[in-house]
Amino acid sequence: MWKSLLRSIREYKKSSILAPVYVTVEVIIECTIPFITALLVNQIKAGCGLNVILQYGLILLVLASVSLFFGRLSGTAAALAASGFARNLRKDMFYGIQTFSFENIDRFSSSSLVTRLTTDVSNVQMAYMMIIRIAIRSPLMLLFAVIMSFLMGGKLALVFVVVIPMLGVGLYIMIKKAFPVFRRVFRQYDHLNSSVQENVQGIRVVKSFVREGYEKQKFGENVEHLRKEFTTAEKILAFNGPMMQFCLYINMVFILTFGAYTIATTQGLDFNVGQLSSLMVYSFQTLMSLMMLSMVFVMITIADESGHRILEVLGESSSLTSPPNPVTTVADGSVDFDHVRFRYSEKAEHMVLEQIDLHIRSGETIGILGGTGSSKSSLVQLIPRLYDATEGTVRVGGRDVKDYDLDALRNQVSMVLQNNLLFSGTIAENLRWGNPDATDEALHEACRLAQADDFVSQFPDGYNTRIEQGGTNVSGGQKQRLCIARALLKRPKILILDDSTSAVDTHTDAKIRASLRAYLPETTKIIIAQRVASVMDADRIVLMDRGAIVAVGTHETLLQTNEIYREVYESQNKAGESK
Repeated sequence: MWKSLLRSIREYKKSSILAPVYVTVEVIIECTIPFITALLVNQIKAGCGLNVILQYGLILLVLASVSLFFGRLSGTAAALAASGFARNLRKDMFYGIQTFSFENIDRFSSSSLVTRLTTDVSNVQMAYMMIIRIAIRSPLMLLFAVIMSFLMGGKLALVFVVVIPMLGVGLYIMIKKAFPVFRRVFRQYDHLNSSVQENVQGIRVVKSFVREGYEKQKFGENVEHLRKEFTTAEKILAFNGPMMQFCLYINMVFILTFGAYTIATTQGLDFNVGQLSSLMVYSFQTLMSLMMLSMVFVMITIADESGHRILEVLGESSSLTSPPNPVTTVADGSVDFDHVRFRYSEKAEHMVLEQIDLHIRSGETIGILGGTGSSKSSLVQLIPRLYDATEGTVRVGGRDVKDYDLDALRNQVSMVLQNNLLFSGTIAENLRWGNPDATDEALHEACRLAQADDFVSQFPDGYNTRIEQGGTNVSGGQKQRLCIARALLKRPKILILDDSTSAVDTHTDAKIRASLRAYLPETTKIIIAQRVASVMDADRIVLMDRGAIVAVGTHETLLQTNEIYREVYESQNKAGESK
């Protein structure tokens, strides 16, 4: 797993290598200091003069300064490498998400992707920083400290042979029990983020139905469940500190007792005070190394689950790709469906679209009617290749959509959805998604055609009015008209309006349709609508039911030949008259 993740280090390899090098130098010096200290203690005991003491003091000061210097260098290098690694991970994940097809995105929830880009990457970042610094420092410190302990203390250092394995077994049991808990914690993070996201996006609905209490209760339950899982994990990890203290005290008692006894019985010939003091320091260094190593293991345990979740995103390949030698020019706006069948997932039992045979001429205006669940949106999503047909062929401009470069195809197909989004930024910035080079005059013209110029001009800042995230500070009808204006700026060969005028009145709807005919006469226009009035002036109307085309014709023809169409038309007219 880590091998795959480490590909994101890239330009931070140098810092990742330097950090362990600096740490190694730091550890060597730190392990040398107790040895020099022991020599100084022995010199003082032997009655040395002030000159000798000052010499040893100067050596210790230099060693401490060098150790501090390399410690700072290792910390800086580790922080740089870890933060850069996290940055690259987030970039790789986000860039990968941008290439995903809808089929890929459907495998992940939006809240889960947010958690992976934030919390999971932060966990991996922290673990990586500990790996290149503490995970190098602790084993080296442990190794050097144990070696020096045997050199200075002889048989007394055998206490480490007992303490270290005992501590290692305890840490293993603790980590093994904590790992499954952390896995559940991250799943709960996804649920919590999903709850917050849903609440913020639907805050107006929450308030209009006075459901604040229910949302608080739901959020409280999620938070409480997360707290319990974290508490369970922390209860397990809480044994780390007491276990380390217990081993440290055993070590100290053993060394002090038998060390003092050895000094007293041998009168300092085999073992002296300097050796005892250095052995105590090495004992402390050894156990502190084990404690830091346990912290690394805990962090790696947490990061392991995060790493797997990140790799799921990084390892996801788009189900839609451009061919090796793609067609980059769309000849015209003609669209052909030949024996098309479609389902969203291979595991799905039923087809969403069944035997679609439809041929649309370039520049033609096509209306699509059908009840909820008739797969109108599914049909048009095959045109810009948001999904691939399961069976059959979809052609645009006389070529199979699979032959085109994806960007080239989608640049010539503009879709305006019923719930199209506006992004954070000004109105002008949102409109220029359709054409980054559009002039202010072009923006005004597109808005006039989409019947948006009037209300935009009434804003205090006009086209510089800032749109909040998701377009929450404009109405549904205003949002739809701005999205239509954005699509018009592309001047596409195919324009698809997927129930994108549902939030505007019939008079405004009629004005928008008239503008489309005048502004884009050669553009193929496909209008999905719930109202017959929105499509009755189309060149042809396609009537859909349960994923199949049941009738195609003009408004007049369908009124005469199709009972379903006639019933819908009459019911809507009666509803309009009753008002």
